[in-house]
Amino acid sequence: MADEKFFLHPGQEWQRRYEALRASFVDRQPARVVADRFGYSQSYVHLLRHQFIHGKIDFAEPVPEGKINRRAVDRATREKICAWRQQRLSAGEIVQLLSEDGIDLSVRTVERVLAEEGYPRLPRRTRLKIGLTVQGARVPEASRMVSVGEPCKVDCDAAGVFLFAPFIEQLDLAKVVAEAGLPGSKTIPALQYFLSFLAVKLIGTERFARINDHSFDAGLGLFAGLNVLPKCTAMSTYSYSLDAIHLYKLQKAFVRQADRIGLYDKSIVNLDFHTIPHFGDQSVLQEHWAGARNKRMKGALTLVSQDAGSKLVLYTAADIQRREADDQILEFLTFWKKARRGMNPTLIFDSKFTTYANLSQLNDLGVKFITLRRRGKNLIQGLDAVGPWEKIHIPHAKRKYPNPQVYQSMVELTGYRGTLRQVAIRGNGHEKPAFLITNDTDSPVERIVSDYARRWRVENSIAEAVKFFSLNALSSPILTKVHFDVVMTVVADTLYSMLAAKLRGFEECDAAKVYRHFVKGKGQVVLTADRLIVTFPRRAHNPILRNAPWHRLPTKASWLGDAKLEFVFQ
Repeated sequence: MADEKFFLHPGQEWQRRYEALRASFVDRQPARVVADRFGYSQSYVHLLRHQFIHGKIDFAEPVPEGKINRRAVDRATREKICAWRQQRLSAGEIVQLLSEDGIDLSVRTVERVLAEEGYPRLPRRTRLKIGLTVQGARVPEASRMVSVGEPCKVDCDAAGVFLFAPFIEQLDLAKVVAEAGLPGSKTIPALQYFLSFLAVKLIGTERFARINDHSFDAGLGLFAGLNVLPKCTAMSTYSYSLDAIHLYKLQKAFVRQADRIGLYDKSIVNLDFHTIPHFGDQSVLQEHWAGARNKRMKGALTLVSQDAGSKLVLYTAADIQRREADDQILEFLTFWKKARRGMNPTLIFDSKFTTYANLSQLNDLGVKFITLRRRGKNLIQGLDAVGPWEKIHIPHAKRKYPNPQVYQSMVELTGYRGTLRQVAIRGNGHEKPAFLITNDTDSPVERIVSDYARRWRVENSIAEAVKFFSLNALSSPILTKVHFDVVMTVVADTLYSMLAAKLRGFEECDAAKVYRHFVKGKGQVVLTADRLIVTFPRRAHNPILRNAPWHRLPTKASWLGDAKLEFVFQ
């Protein structure tokens, strides 16, 4: 005889789910109590609630257990289902098409018919592959190489990026990528991947996760030789496919090409460390000192080596471990000898950059260096008994204290073989005196102090890379390999310096200002069989661009079928 046990202890699965939902919604029982009562897990109770709220559970009169209620499907309908499956349509899409023909079948019935006819299930597809996106957004095209012989005319939101095309040819970046042996794919070759990263760097995109903002800009894609730029995930995956050997060869080939056209002064090199911060909760990165934040924090320690004369970055190394930091100066010297044989520059760096033992190795190799001595209380107090002090003049136009006092002596330091020239400096605007040490015993003291005083240029270069090229965007939602990002920053910064050198009155401007006045802005790009025409709308600084010596620069884009470059400034 049926009694309350039928409701308190449901025996059929459909009734168990019904009673569990009733207890959850009507009786307001917690998920834990409902799960214990009906033998479910708490997560399954939450799933049932979600399915019921969104109408995914039907409590119509169920089919009696032990029986199969299958709907008979005639041959004509079966043939329609099979024909649509041959077009790679899913069961849901087939159901929708059948409903348009007045045939009402469920997804399970269609799946059963397909199984009976011998068709396997389709592999799982993403919403992009199906053509569905959130809130009906457009789906960008897949990246592919452009047909050079096929004429095209597109609008570009960042047409100024084409101003760098002559300098890309001058640096012969196609040869640089080939010498580095960067990998590519069947769809996107290595040079096109490289130019895609470079395009994003040149327009100051804050994070690579924002590459999707340019997914519909065919002009930026054309700059890289593609229809559109690759998606952010593809860019991230590619960056992590590059190992340390690729990046080392890339830097060496790039420095050789830049030196070939005379971009570097090569007499003085400034070196400095920079910590690219990481704010993630879980990270294998070590803690390093971040001078800009005046504290230790997790991040990727990066070495930056800058040519003091041209202010261009020569060499970088990223994700350096603490135990490796002291020997990075020797790693740079090894790189420099391979890239530029027969020339030893004077190295300038801050205190605690390396050890005194490594300074001995630099001296044995015939390399000149200037650095700060780690000053202590006894060292400062000892200056009271020395003299006489010499007043010198440092010819820096913007220097606030151009006439400091110096005292020179020869000192021996623990760990260093031999003696060093020490220059104590006071009256330089600091409360405590500074102590320079160098193995250069021949140069005038004014030159020693002046050369070290210009070490702030590498700090300015790092600040610019952080501000405009977003060097500190390590915690981006779509990650990019840190060292590759740093190398691309070096290439982009060099291109901006080359462009600024051709703009009268803007030769010494930083990348942010050049971008704001000349690169930023829309334009029209036309690619024909033999010409690449970029038309820039009327702007205040167009006369300066018009008067730039474009005729003295390369006039062809080799990666676009040697198309002749032509700039039109309205």
